[in-house]
Amino acid sequence: MIIYVLVLILLVIAELLYFRIADRFNIIDRPNERSSHTTVVLRGGGIIFLIGAWMWSAFYGFEYPWFLIGLTLVAGVSFVDDVHSLPDSVRLVAQFAAAIFAFYQLGILHLSMWWMVLVALVVYVGATNVINFMDGINGITAGYSLAVLVPLAIVNLEGDYVEQSLIVSTILASLVFCIFNFRPKGKAKCFAGDVGSIGIAYIMLFLLGVLMIKTEDITWLIFLIVYGVDGCLTIIHRIMLHENLGDAHRKHAYQIMANELKVGHVKVALLYMFIQLVVSLGFIYICPNTLICHWLYMIGALTVLTVAYILFMKKYYHLHEEYLASLKH
Repeated sequence: MIIYVLVLILLVIAELLYFRIADRFNIIDRPNERSSHTTVVLRGGGIIFLIGAWMWSAFYGFEYPWFLIGLTLVAGVSFVDDVHSLPDSVRLVAQFAAAIFAFYQLGILHLSMWWMVLVALVVYVGATNVINFMDGINGITAGYSLAVLVPLAIVNLEGDYVEQSLIVSTILASLVFCIFNFRPKGKAKCFAGDVGSIGIAYIMLFLLGVLMIKTEDITWLIFLIVYGVDGCLTIIHRIMLHENLGDAHRKHAYQIMANELKVGHVKVALLYMFIQLVVSLGFIYICPNTLICHWLYMIGALTVLTVAYILFMKKYYHLHEEYLASLKH
């Protein structure tokens, strides 16, 4: 417990020091017509997730060295991209390389099953980018991360699948980031930046990877189902609209809530947290612990969330179209 308190204090100090560096070197996020904010804000505050992982390693003995190398690589490249925009190809190469490090740490780089490894790599990198796409309003990245990490910590208490101290240290980093970002629109001290959203995505996917491998059950991905539905269905929608997926946009359900419907950022973030926690805790405490029940629960949750997303878009997407039309006048 004393170590956790020390880590928490050091993380707050590290974040405050980063703010001074970001201010000194003008690492900022300027709003544009696609943004959900209207003021200049410091970018890259999510570097705290990388710092937290290094602090955990320093205090607890570098238990997962290849994971740490991969995280440092992908977060480092993402940070450079936050400061000076990099080509998509460079970011993708870094993300796949980092995923390979994670897979090596997980012990699943089997050349005899190369096609399965390749599919898994694509899914890992794809999921990383979906989580990154969902980082568009105050509080949602750190808040949703807590909604994923807390159920993970609960499950891990019973099975001891992964080092609990890594989960707790990441929760502490998320709480520190919440102090400065989980605020109403226009009040955030900093944004996560790609270094934060990609970094926390990499950590959460690694932790889920350990859990899925040791239980031989991929339905634990339900801990990311709310982001998965909004992220994946929005990508499908944009493909149907023949849009460049690399271009900035405001078509996610959470963005329409925050922008077109004028729901406060904190309220939207809390809604996503609440839904994910309800689904995850139901999975842990209500769903019988058998593979068939896990699958039925996951399919049911996926169906309900998908229908909710479609109904929401049918009712409110026209407001976004009106907003886009106003930009042309």
